[in-house]
Formats: sequence, C-alpha cells, structure tokens
Amino acid sequence: MKENIAGYLFILPNLLGVFFFIVLPLLFSLYLVFMDWDYLKGFGGLTFAGLDNIIRMAKDEYLARALINNAIFTAVTVPLAMVMGLMLAVVINRFVYLKNMLRTIFFLPYVSSLVAVSIVWSVLYNSRSGPINSFLRDIGIENPPGWLASPQWALIAIIILVAWTYIGYTLVLYMAGLQGIPKDLYEAASIDGANRTTQFFKITVPMLKPTSFLIAITLIISTFQVFAVINVMTQGGPLNSTMVMAYHIYLQAFQYYKMGYAATLSWLLFCMIFIVTLVQWRSQKKWQQHF
Repeated sequence: MKENIAGYLFILPNLLGVFFFIVLPLLFSLYLVFMDWDYLKGFGGLTFAGLDNIIRMAKDEYLARALINNAIFTAVTVPLAMVMGLMLAVVINRFVYLKNMLRTIFFLPYVSSLVAVSIVWSVLYNSRSGPINSFLRDIGIENPPGWLASPQWALIAIIILVAWTYIGYTLVLYMAGLQGIPKDLYEAASIDGANRTTQFFKITVPMLKPTSFLIAITLIISTFQVFAVINVMTQGGPLNSTMVMAYHIYLQAFQYYKMGYAATLSWLLFCMIFIVTLVQWRSQKKWQQHF
C-alpha cells in the first residue's frame, strides 16, 4: 500500500495537469455544445441553447466549404508527402553518401517554426515580386499563377507548402523502415532476375506497409487540424478558397464570439478524425501483411 501511495504521489503532478488542462476543458466543451456563451460576459453569459448549435451546422454554408477544402487538402497532401518522402528515402538510402546530413537537412522544415516557414513562403509566393513568379517569367511564362491572391491557386499553394514540410517527417520514418528490410530479399530477387523496379514494388513497398500505416494516420490527423499556415498566409481567403475546419472554428470562437457553436464544430472535427482513424485501425492487419 505504501509503495502504491508513493507511486501515485510521484505521478500526481502529471495527473493534475491532464485533468485541469485536458479532461476538464474537454468536458466543458461538450457542455458548451448545448449552450450559447458570450465569453466576454463571463459565466453569466451562458444560456441554454438546446440543439440549436447542432441544427445550425446544417445551414452553415461556410462549414460545407471548409469540409470540402479539408477533404481536398488531406486527399492531396498526405499521398504527395508520402510518395515524395518514400522516393527520396530510397534514393538517399541506396545512392547517396552523407545520409545522416541529408536526412537532417530534409527534416529541418518539419521541426522549424511553422509561422516562420509560412512567412518565408508568403514572400516566395508574392505574385508580383516573389522569386517563384520571377523565375517563371524568366523561363517564358507571361502570366504566372497568382498563388495566395488567386482563389484557384491559393489552396494548391498551401498544399505544396505543407507537403514540403511533411516530406522530412516521412523521409526519416521511411529510411528507418528501409534499414529494417533484410538485404537477403534483394539479393534473392536479383538472382531470380528481378530488376530494381520490380524489387521496389514487390519487396520495398510491401515491407514498408507498417511504416506507411503509421505515417498515414499521423498525417491525416495533422492535415485535418491544419491552422497556423492558413492563419498566417490567407486567413481562409481569397473568397474562402482556403477555409478549413480549424480556421472556421477559430473564427466562430474568437471573432464572432459564438463559443457554443465553435465547441459544436470542434466535436464534429473530433468525430471525423475518430472515424477515419478507427477505419484505418480496422484495416491495420491488411497494412501489416508484407506479402
């Protein structure tokens, strides 16, 4: 009993932190789903709203746009980052010296400040004087994309940036997975006459399924929660072309002061991520079958 009490006392600070900063806000946000709260008035601004916040979601046209943008953003960013990371990992692992240095260089954008990275890319994307459009004009493209100023190109620009930051993360995990593949498999395949392309699709890709499963889950969760890049670079514009769920929640809570509705949207986002993750976990066995 004394050992148990001592153990609980040691973990008590962490338990208190989890309770006050995670569990309690989580329960309060669930309570706010059924309330209308102008938090500028304090707790006196709480009024019962019933199912109004849930019903309001069906009439929110900005929510529909945010869901579509989030779906497009996730569907393009995750495969792009995974494919690019895998290709770079294979090339660096087989054909390049100084692997550790290159791996660190590619990983730097992922661990760098996302706000700072977004500011730098905003300068690069400048439609008039940015280096990207200047280069495109130099090679003969008279009307380069407007990037962040264009409703057609803004989301694409964000996808390129976020996929670029994720490449380092996927690269590191794929390189670790590649080093765990027995070399005997490649030697046996070479003896049987399999070329490098066949070895890649018949050995490398199947053996990396568990790694791909981990990467897919983490990236999907991250892309559903993308916020900082949108907030710094576009604020959901132009014409709501980059409006996503996390930024829509932020607007409802801290610009329109509809905290109850923002909490409802937050739980909707949680349910979406939970369902996607649950589906992936149910298919985990298929991902772990190498051959």
